[in-house]
Amino acid sequence: MGLSVGEKHFIQGGIAHDLRADGRKRLTYRPIFVETGVIAQANGSARVKIGGTEVIASVKAELGRPSSSAPDKGKVSIFIDCSPTAAPQFEGRGGEELSMELSAALRQCLLGGKSGAGAGINLSSLSIVDGKVCWDLYIDGLVVSMDGNVLDALGAAIKAALSNTGIPKVNIASATTPDEQPEVDVSDEEFLQFDTTAVPVIVTLTKVGRHYIVDAASEEESQMSSAVSVSINRQGLICGLTKRGGVGLDPSVILDMISVAKHVSEQLMDNLDSEIAAAEAAMEEDS
Repeated sequence: MGLSVGEKHFIQGGIAHDLRADGRKRLTYRPIFVETGVIAQANGSARVKIGGTEVIASVKAELGRPSSSAPDKGKVSIFIDCSPTAAPQFEGRGGEELSMELSAALRQCLLGGKSGAGAGINLSSLSIVDGKVCWDLYIDGLVVSMDGNVLDALGAAIKAALSNTGIPKVNIASATTPDEQPEVDVSDEEFLQFDTTAVPVIVTLTKVGRHYIVDAASEEESQMSSAVSVSINRQGLICGLTKRGGVGLDPSVILDMISVAKHVSEQLMDNLDSEIAAAEAAMEEDS
């Protein structure tokens, strides 16, 4: 983003004085708008707008077989696509690279480590028959338009889409030997609401000069030295952490950023939950 020297000083000076270009304080989010049930073919879906950033997330549940390393758990895949019209840099290879970066960051923030420790999505709840049948969740995200803070917006959209997700009830035929693959009957009418109590929100703290801010707009991101994204659930537990930007951060600074992210996440979680509840209520009225 090509900014003049004057514009750069204006952005940095405003942040230093806790008065950003759009009038917000350093730790204030732009208003969040949520709409659920936007894709009829999906098990759950949501659209989220934060300022000029707009994203859509969908969840598709399919029957699968658990991996041998985690026979009592289901599987979750996350893939993000960036619309070429969302930003000029998304045309060609730029969009592919950001898609891969965002997909990896969301896996890190929502699915925890390779052991599954710290996972914000409970994979055990997706198991149907240990070692034989489970649910595979395919979470797809689309960046429609971009004005900064796209990772937090995608995290919010995934949480909203999971809140909107109904998993079909499954009946298992009991007359099977241990070696046989059990027969399953998937209901077309009965659905179980996906439990999102442990699903975190993502708070990205962007360092500009000596200060850090939340929900950075594109102009602010262009002035950042580094950014740390922390996913935190309702219980205040950290589910994942990811960093971008070339400048290294002292461990004490990262600890301070985590502390600030925890504080900010409480209000973000409250705002998002109330927006999701309102969106779900509006959807029920329309149906």
